[in-house]
Formats: sequence, C-alpha cells, structure tokens
Amino acid sequence: MKGKSKSWNISKGISIYLRKDSPRFYGCLRINGKYYRKSLDTEDYEEAKSLVLDWSKIKNIEITKELSKIQPISNKLNTGYKLEDKYSLEKGRVFLTGTQALVRLPIIQRKIDQINGINTACYISGYTGSPLGGYDHALNQADKFLEENEIIFQPGINEDLAATAIHGSQQTTLVDKPKYDGVFGIWYGKGPGVDRSGDALKHGNYAGTSKYGGVLALAGDDHGAKSSTTAHQSDHAFIHFGMPILNPATVQDYLDFGVLGFAMSRYSGCWVGFKCVTDTVESAASVDISLDRFKPVLPKDDPIGDENIHIQWGFAPAASEPRLYKVRLPAAQAFARANSIDNVIFKDKKKLAIVTSGKAYLDVRQALDELGLDDDMCKKIGVSLYKVGMVWPLEPQKISDFVEGHKEILVVEEKRSIVEDQLTKILYNKKNRPLIVGKLDEIGHNLVPSEGELSPSVVALIIAKRISKLSLKIDLSNKVKEIEDFIKSVNNSPASNLFRLPSFCAGCPHNTSTKVPDDSFAFGGIGCHGMATFMPERHTYNLGQMGGEGVMWTGIAPFTETEHIFQNLGDGTYYHSGILALRSAVASGANITYKILVNDAIAMTGGQEITGKVRIDDLTWQVHAEGAKKVVVVTDYPEKYPSNVSFAPGVEVFQRDRLDEVQKNLRKIKGVTVILYDQYCATELRRRRKRGIAEEPNKKIFINPLVCEGCGDCGVESNCIAIEPLETKFGRKRQINQSACNKDFSCTKGYCPSFLTITGGVLKKKSNNSNRDQNYEEIKLPAPKIPEMTRPFNILITGIGGSGVITLGAILGTAAHLEGKGSSTLDVAGLAQRNGPVTSHLRVANTPDELHATRIASGSADLIIGCDIVVTTGIEAMSKISSDRTNMVINNHVAPTSTFASNPNLDLSAARMIKGLRDIGSNDLMHFVDATKLSTSLIGNAIGANLFLVGYAVQKGLFPISLQAIERAIELNGVSIKMNKESIYWGRLAAVDINKVKKVAYSNNEINEINENETIDSIVNDRFKFLSDYQDNKYANKYLSTIEKVIEKDKSIPNSSNALSLAVARYLFKLMSYKDEYEVARLHTGTEIKDYLNDKLEGNYKIEYSLAPPVFGGRNKDTGKYPKRNLPSFTYHIFNILKHFKFLRGTPFDIFGLSSHRRIERELIKEYEEMIFNILDRITTVNYDIAIKLASLPDQIKGYDVVKEANIDKTKALKIKYLNEFNGYHINIVNKFPIASGE
Repeated sequence: MKGKSKSWNISKGISIYLRKDSPRFYGCLRINGKYYRKSLDTEDYEEAKSLVLDWSKIKNIEITKELSKIQPISNKLNTGYKLEDKYSLEKGRVFLTGTQALVRLPIIQRKIDQINGINTACYISGYTGSPLGGYDHALNQADKFLEENEIIFQPGINEDLAATAIHGSQQTTLVDKPKYDGVFGIWYGKGPGVDRSGDALKHGNYAGTSKYGGVLALAGDDHGAKSSTTAHQSDHAFIHFGMPILNPATVQDYLDFGVLGFAMSRYSGCWVGFKCVTDTVESAASVDISLDRFKPVLPKDDPIGDENIHIQWGFAPAASEPRLYKVRLPAAQAFARANSIDNVIFKDKKKLAIVTSGKAYLDVRQALDELGLDDDMCKKIGVSLYKVGMVWPLEPQKISDFVEGHKEILVVEEKRSIVEDQLTKILYNKKNRPLIVGKLDEIGHNLVPSEGELSPSVVALIIAKRISKLSLKIDLSNKVKEIEDFIKSVNNSPASNLFRLPSFCAGCPHNTSTKVPDDSFAFGGIGCHGMATFMPERHTYNLGQMGGEGVMWTGIAPFTETEHIFQNLGDGTYYHSGILALRSAVASGANITYKILVNDAIAMTGGQEITGKVRIDDLTWQVHAEGAKKVVVVTDYPEKYPSNVSFAPGVEVFQRDRLDEVQKNLRKIKGVTVILYDQYCATELRRRRKRGIAEEPNKKIFINPLVCEGCGDCGVESNCIAIEPLETKFGRKRQINQSACNKDFSCTKGYCPSFLTITGGVLKKKSNNSNRDQNYEEIKLPAPKIPEMTRPFNILITGIGGSGVITLGAILGTAAHLEGKGSSTLDVAGLAQRNGPVTSHLRVANTPDELHATRIASGSADLIIGCDIVVTTGIEAMSKISSDRTNMVINNHVAPTSTFASNPNLDLSAARMIKGLRDIGSNDLMHFVDATKLSTSLIGNAIGANLFLVGYAVQKGLFPISLQAIERAIELNGVSIKMNKESIYWGRLAAVDINKVKKVAYSNNEINEINENETIDSIVNDRFKFLSDYQDNKYANKYLSTIEKVIEKDKSIPNSSNALSLAVARYLFKLMSYKDEYEVARLHTGTEIKDYLNDKLEGNYKIEYSLAPPVFGGRNKDTGKYPKRNLPSFTYHIFNILKHFKFLRGTPFDIFGLSSHRRIERELIKEYEEMIFNILDRITTVNYDIAIKLASLPDQIKGYDVVKEANIDKTKALKIKYLNEFNGYHINIVNKFPIASGE
C-alpha cells in the first residue's frame, strides 16, 4: 500500500482509510454534516473496523449531549396563524393532514374555476371507513368554507348509492335550467366500498363526466388489514372499471394530483381513481396551497378528435367500451405526459433504475436513507429514481426515455404488481432492453413482497443486494449486515410479554351487549363490536363482509343440528345494508336472534352521524314489518323513553342486567327474533358531555381498597378498561381510573361490597394544595435549550389509542410549522385507536424540502416520547432506537392491557421493559418518570401525562421546537389550554427538580403505599395491629404464635431465606382477616377510607354503597349470586353500629357466621395452620421452594361468597399437586383450573 491511499466505507458516515505515508489505519466519521478524523493506531483491518465503530458510538453520544447548546429561539414564530388558515389562505404554506388536504382540494378547484371564468360547484358523497375514517368529520368541521365555495357534502347510505349520486352530479348540465357550468364530484370509500360499488363506479365511468365536471374516486386502501377484515388493494378493481389511477405519495401530492385529476377527468371524460393509504392520508405536512402552483396544461401533441368524449344521454352502451379504451384512456395518458404526473427524481450514470409509486416511493426514499445513499451518492454510483404518479394506464413515452441505457430496472410496488406488468409489456419488443426485476428476480425467486405492507428495511436490503449484484462502486456489505442484525435483534428480543390489543372503551355498550349465554354462540360483524371475536369467553366467531351479517347462518342451518345462533349487527351497518341481511334471514326461515347494537354513531371510524337513522321506536316497527317474530328493547336506562313513545306490537323493554334472561327466552322462538340493544357509544357520549349537549352525571365510582379482595370479578362483569390494579401492602387491589371512566357504572355489578358511588365533590388537584407557594405561571424556570438541527430530527411518540397521542403529534407538528420549519407527522393507528398501540412519527427539518418519507427509519429516532411503556417496548418502537442517537423520555407507569380483565394476576411490572430498553438503547440517554401518577395527582387528569413528558424533554434540551411555539399550538388547538400548559410546566419542573414535583404531588398518608423496605418484623407487626383491630389481642396473638414458630423453623434450615416466614405472615393473615359483615362495616367507616377519599376529592359529597344483602332477594339460579343494590348514605350509620358487634364473630350468637360460607372461611384457617405445622415437621432444603408455594396458596383465594368459593375449589387441586411434590410423590393431577394454578 506504500505510496497509495485507500478508503473503506464501513457504514453510513463511518469509514477507515490508509494514508500514503503510513501503514496505520485512520478513522473518519461524518456526523451532522461535520467530519471527524483520528488515528486508530493499528495496522489490522478487522481491528480497525471494530475500533472505528466503537469510536462512532462514543462520539455520537458526546454530540447528542452537546446538542443541548442554546440555539437562538426562532424569530419567525407566526403568531398570526389560525387553524382556519388551512382552508382560507390563498397563498403560502399551511399545515394539513392528508384528510384535511382532501377537504381543501375542492376549495382550490372551485377557486381555479372562478379564476378561469367557469361557474362550478362540487358534490361529495361516500361512506366512511379507515383510513378515510376522518373525512366526514373534517368536511363537517369545514362546513362554513364548503358553503362559501358551493360545495355540497351529502354522505351516502352506503358506497354504491353514493357513487350513483356522483354519477348524477355529472348530468346536471343535461337537465334544463342548470345553475352551474358543471359540477365536479368526489366519491370516497375504503377498499370494501370500492368492491361493493363496482357496478355503480363502472356505470359512472363508462358514461363519463361533464365538460366542467370531473370525478375523483377516493379509495381508502388498508394494505395491511389493520382495520379491515381483509387486506385491500383497489388498483385492480379500478382497472376493471377502466378508471385511470393516481397514486399520491405525500400530502402535497394530494393537492397537486387532485387538481390534475379533475383536469384529467374533464379532458378525457374518465372518472379517476385516487389511492389513499395510511402513510399519506393519516400523515400531516407543511404544504404549498398557492393558487398559482396549480396550472394544468392540455396536451398539444395529441388532441382529442371525438366530440362524444363527455357524458350524454342516449349514447349506445355497446359504443361506450371502444370510446373508453380507444379514446378516453389514451387521452388520460397524453394528459399525464403533458403534466409530468410521472416524474424523474434523479438520474445520472445509468446503472440501476428504481421505478416506484405512492407509499412504496416513501419506502424507497427511507430505504436509501438507511443505506446512507443521498441523491448525490445515488447519481455518483449510477442509481436512478423514477416516481410514477399515474400507475394505470402507464404513460409509456417518459418511462421508456427514463429507463433507456440502464442495465437493470427494479420496480418497487406495495402489494401486487401494476406498474411492473405494464412496463414489461412496453419494453418487451425493444432491442437492448434492461433486465426488469420486481416481484420476482431474474431467476424467478421472490424479491419484492406482494403481501402485507412494505418495510423500508426490507426494501433497503433488496436495493443493496441489487447494487451489489451490479458491482456498483460502493461497499454496502457492512450496512446490510447492520440492518439484518438490527432486525434480528429487535424481533428476537421482546422487551416485554405484555401486548396491547384493541379493546372496548371504558363504558362501551359492547362490554355487555356482546355477551351470550354460556351454551350459545354468536357470529361477529363489522364495527367495534367485532372485537368480541378477539375474546374467547364471548363465544363469538366468524366475520364476513359488511351487510352480510347472519346470512352465513342461512347456509349452515339446514345442515346442522344446532338450532340457533345470535348475530351481532351494528346500527351503522344495519342502515348501510344490514336490513337486507335481516330480510334474507326471515325469508330463509332460519332460527336466529339479531342483536342490533344501537349506539347512535358509526363509532368504529370516529363517531359519525348515521345517515338515514330512525328513532328507536320507529326501528322496532321497521324490523317488525320485516317479519321478526319477536322484538325486544334492552337498554341501560328504560326510564329514558318518554311516555308517548310508540313501540311496535309486542315489544318489551328490559334493563340491560336482564340481557342473559332475554337471550335465553328469544332463542326458544322459531324464526328471526331481534334485540335492539340501545345505549350510547361511550366515546361519543363523553364528547357530547364535554360539549354540553349531554348531561354529565354528578357521580363517580371509587373502590375501598381495604374491602377489595382483588378477585377481578368487576372486570369479568364489566370488561372495563378503566378498572386498574392498585398494588398495596396487602396485595393487588383495584381502582378506577377517573380520567378514563365514562360513567357506565357496570363495574359495580362486580360481586363485591367495596364499590362506593360518590355524588358531588370534584377530583382534587394537588397542584392547588398548601405545598405550593405560588401559581405555576409565576415560577420561573431556566429557559429551555433547543438543539441545533443539521439534519431532519425524528421524534417518535408512542401511546394508547384514545389517550391523545394523535392530538399530541398534531400539536407538535403545528408548532414546528409556526416556526417556519418543515414538519411532517404520520399517525399509525387503524383499529388500534380503541385502546391498542398507537404511534405518531414526527419529523422536523429546517425547511420542508429536507423531508421525504413520513415514517421514521429503523434506528434513526432522535427522541422517543414514550407515553406508554408497553407500546414503547413493542417491535415497531424498538426498531427506531439507536444506542448512540436516541434520547428517550418514558412514562414508566404500566397501564393494564385488555388481558387484565380476564387475568387478574397479570404481571404489570415495568422492570422487564426498562431493562429491555436499556439493552437496546443507551442508559445515558434515557429518562424514566411516572408521568401518569404525577399528572393525575397534580392536575386531576391522567391525559396530562403526554404534555408532561413533552415539557420534560423540552427542559432537558432534547426538543427541536421552541416552548413558545408549542404553547401557541396548544392555544390554537383550543382544548383544555390551561391544563395542557400546566402539564408542560410540571414536566419542565420535573426535569429540573423531580423531588420538588413529587413533594407537591404525593401526600404523606396514602394508605395503600407499598413499603419497599418491608421486613418480616414490619410485616408481622403491621398485621398484628390490624388483627387486633379486626377482632382483639387474643386473636392477634394466635396469629403471632404461629408466625413465631415458622420464623424459628426458618432460621434452622441451612442456606434458607426467610421466604417461608414472609409467605405465612402474609397469607395466614389473609385467611384470618376474612371479610364478614362486621369487617366490611369497620373498613367502610374507618379513618383509612376517609383519608383515602379526602386525598382524592374536594368539596361536599355523599357516599352510596353497592351491596348484595340477601334480604333483597334470593340467589340468581344461574350465577348463584344475590342481587346487588345501591344503598343510600345513611347505610354508613348502620355500618357504624354493626362494626361494634365484631365480638360476636365466631360465637353461637353470630347470626352471619351461621352461613355455610362463613363456616368454610373459618375452616380454611384451621386447614392452613395444620398444613403449615405439617410442613414444619417435614421441611428440608430440597422441598423448601415447594413449601413456599403451599404457604402462598391463599393468595389465590379471593373474592366474596360464590366467587371466593370458586377460587377455593381451584386452589384445592393445586394444593394436592404441591403436597405430592413436597412429599416426594410426583403424581400428575388433572387440573381443571389452569388459570388459577398459573400453569
């Protein structure tokens, strides 16, 4: 090597080289546009690679810390910007989501027409569905701007009728006395809507458009089936209809392609398909809306000679096909060519030509970033990029010119091929054509996946391997290995065994309405209620297309001895098309009970009003007229129906607690029966309460943690996500998350006397207490530092659906826009908006031109705001972490997952997740704080945790947006402004002095606080005192005597811990302190519960008690439970008297103790003591661990009455198993209760 220099590219921005004058290797790093060099002091190539990679990690951490240097706050903050500017401004840039861009589009088109002297209007119709689920809302919110611009929005009953109405809008100029020169139309629907509307769309397209009309058909394609029953790609359907297809990649494309699409539709007479996928429609960006940007041109080299190009009446159907394929579609191709809808992104040396479109274009750009290939490097090594805007019919001239001279073409498309097939046909007969690879490589092996959604990392590996095969002048082997290793490490190393699945909201009617009798089953349907199919205990199976609910049973019933099923049917689906399914079931004579779930909103996609809905009494007449044999109304409050309500003949109204009884009666009736389950959607009801159009109940539910047994029956009864664990010194209890509670009150049906209904009072904000010296706005904190940006800054926000994560992303994206920065957001939610995992990708740059992809690349997050640690430790979020780059501010509070409702012992510890994050990230760049607990205490609402974390990150100098801009964006959002600003303040203060924040937030007398330094002495002393109060000192001494014997034995066992003593101390106490009537009375009147409530509430309030005393009725024949009642506040005085009779406990005068259940509880104490004494006689170091398991068995005996007895039965099987193991007999016992045994 003497006399020569040589360099090796190790990874992106990392290289080693040899100088002419030295045999030793030098390292070179390129970070944030700056170069760093140093000698590696070695002559060995492999050692040099290792040294430079280590140096890179160290240097990146140093630079990340240095990013906290002060950057002057931008003086470009646009304080005059208003949210309505997105629809009112006529030039400049605005911050728009993809959905809002589709609202802005017809406004722009109308203004362009006015400038050109054309008097037009617009008609919009369709049916909502993710990822276009928010389009209806956005249109309704912009109603003022729609009206000003002659835009009529009329949602369709369903998609095909909406398409038919759009077809009509193109005929307005054919009718006498038209008011406008033309009407341009927008149809919208998700993939299944495209499918079901095929006939209407095809008819419309074959008929054509008016001269000054035009039609865009928006197809919301769910490529990954995240919120659909099947994955969807509408391209092939549009091709079948003969409709040109535009595939926009960015929010700016929505406007640019939208205007071009209308112009193309007018010019060619075609309806134009317009693909809308998650990565675009659910993203947001700063876009240019200046009217002078939009200047479509008509082709000069290919004029249309057919005067019948536009819609007309009386045109022969047979002539429509040749007109479409020989005239209109070629005209569309000519228009695309004239307006450069397909575009060369970059090209220089012609080696590898990458052709892509839509979302796949974003994946390619991100993949190139992951490989360290910017535009200049691509051109240098011979990689070219072509973005196809109109994917069908492919315009042949420009793409032929682009690919000419290249050695290879790589076509990257998501889902099945569209462009590749056409390009192959275009080039097939050409001489010296390049090699084309895409879905398959040159030898027929799979290359670009055809299923699911593309991953940028997968695309990066494909591109790298094609570059390597062509021997282009760059070595990407190390980068390929890095990506492969990174993917493997993330996929193989889950940081948690907790996963968030979408689930019903707190107070959702479907928590109750989707239950069926134990010996029946149901079919699912389209809507939120379809999540019942995720829950094995609901016996709900099978999903079909929207509007087919129940009809599958008509094809099963003749061939089975099963006589009946239930069919869930959402009210939105019923009005959409489900009424025909019900009619079909009646015609078939099948035995089926439809449960029409009347929630008054299309809750699945955002709570839209249901078009065509009728009142509940009118609905009973409707289904009665369809031939239902029996119609029943089930509701939460039967008294809500006015006296003049007119139900159909024979209709009965039942309270929802009688649903099981109603279902059992209806399944006996031959034919079709109908239950109308009438209860508001919980989320929509919450919104209505906030807007003041629905009454806010002046009630809250609390749980007395000392009375609670932690059995989880409240979760079984209500399936409510607002019921959360409360870890106490007496074990896991339950509490109600007041921020999440929607006041459905079904949790009080849990068979437990711990529930308290509080009327009056408000949740206390600790920020108002005496520990604070002054108002938060008056406390001055150091000015936050802002990191300097030399590259786009990537922020990943993780959280739970419905907890404000998407709103947070929008606020922060708007804040960046206010400073004149480029910003984009991408919200990844789908069905996850229902308590599932949600992420928001926020990218910020100095200018909009620096941003390409909306999704953050693997290993390239600069900051993670972890609003939920479970989602943060999921594969999606973990894949974005770089150990030398990613700062993390994580909420270490673990909110329970939906599994908690059915598994009360679910491990909800954050320890494993924190370790997982530390394993993959850098401990120096991590910050953990219990933002949920602090926010709930400080401001009275857990949702403040999101901005608390933002405030923390801002104050730590980790945020590229100024505090002023964020607070201005909060003001523009206009919701809970004071609370949100206060949340940011507390987060900032926590970053400076966390102990000061804790001092304000946490009281000194929280009765449930766990003492992490508990010893055997403290545990025994604490429980001795409790038992003395429970009964008397004699009773407590009995407990102490047993524990002392165990402790003595424990000390005599070689190498033993005191684990056995701890177990017996805890669980003998648990059995001895069984909660009879005297104890429940004592605990409901003690100072502990008073302090507990006063710590959480302020103002005057009264307490009602949810109890099941036998005097109010006999046991339910199916459940064995006594009916529960809400007893008034004077019950406190009864309790106060009753508790003084505890001295009767266990005596012949104890009337409560005469029951069989109380005898069982007392017998458990004796059995446990006998078992412990037997253990002490036979315990050794060999069977010590089994002894601990035996001593801990009472931990599984939870609940009251029949719930407790069921758990006792479960524990007996486990006791036999453990005793056999303890005694050395390894006998396999058949365990009927795997959940209880934990095995």
